[in-house]
Amino acid sequence: MYSISKSFLFLFNPEKAHHIAAKLIRITLKLPGMKWCWNKRFGIADPRLEKEVIGIRFPNPVGLAAGFDKNATMFQDLKYCGFGFIEIGTLTPKGQPGNEKPRLFRLKPDEALINRMGFNNDGVEIAIEKLKNRDRSQIIGGNIGKNKVTPNEEAIEDYKICFEALFPYVDYFVVNVSSPNTPNLRELQDKEPLTNLLNTLQELNAQKEVPKPILLKIAPDLTNEQLDDIVEIVKETKIAGVIATNTTISREGLKTDKKTVEEIGAGGLSGKPLTKRSTEVVRYLSEKGNKSFAIIGVGGIHSPEDALEKLDAGADLVQLYTGFIYEGPGLIKKINKAILEHNRSN
Repeated sequence: MYSISKSFLFLFNPEKAHHIAAKLIRITLKLPGMKWCWNKRFGIADPRLEKEVIGIRFPNPVGLAAGFDKNATMFQDLKYCGFGFIEIGTLTPKGQPGNEKPRLFRLKPDEALINRMGFNNDGVEIAIEKLKNRDRSQIIGGNIGKNKVTPNEEAIEDYKICFEALFPYVDYFVVNVSSPNTPNLRELQDKEPLTNLLNTLQELNAQKEVPKPILLKIAPDLTNEQLDDIVEIVKETKIAGVIATNTTISREGLKTDKKTVEEIGAGGLSGKPLTKRSTEVVRYLSEKGNKSFAIIGVGGIHSPEDALEKLDAGADLVQLYTGFIYEGPGLIKKINKAILEHNRSN
């Protein structure tokens, strides 16, 4: 069934296809009985899938990564796809258009995407209006970043604004300093600025009656020495954990012809080419951190086997993005069934 939908959607450029898909999902779920049907087809309610991580009890360990529902307009519909949690954003203090189009590209031979969206979003206040009346049983994460025009030396203020504004409306936070599509953003992954940023947010967090988990999203392109720094920073700042990984700037090992890739140009690569590296990062962090903090594994999950590899490498939860686009919502149920079977046999 999804293969037919995908064939239709892939007739359009990726960004337009995303908006068409969002409308189709919204319209379909308004039809009588469709929410029940989608729950039956894609959902799986089993207490053995429930998992407590970062102080939150997740109904299942398969989530949707940030970037798909940037403005918190789809989360209420996407829950019928079987996700255990949805991450909205990346949100910035002020709305911004992002980079010039075209800025999202399919690499079909690789089952991959290249994007240089540039944190396009309507701003945190617009997203809050969508979140105010949400179903509190649905777990929502808030992925936050800085505006493009904000210099790095003032970036902390942008993250503070988003943190304070979103605090009443999300269950956990993700600090995004790893997108390759905002100029100089990845410099904030360096040890000193990153420690200052996370400590500042943790100070704000400590002032709340009930603090909320803060996670850090990192790039797959970090060296082992840089990953060692990440482990130290997580322990020093006492944040809840790490999301590994964001998109990569590497173009190694692609099946798509070199000329096509060069014509596409800059951007973050996601999908199957990222599977191995993101799992390597998960395993490295898990071993070096001695499982002392939570890890959400994301990157190149296109099959139940890919998800199990991340979990076996040390991930507590996993997230989909590109795999969801290429494989469809049926993938979520397949992964959850595989987890049940895997747990039963171990």
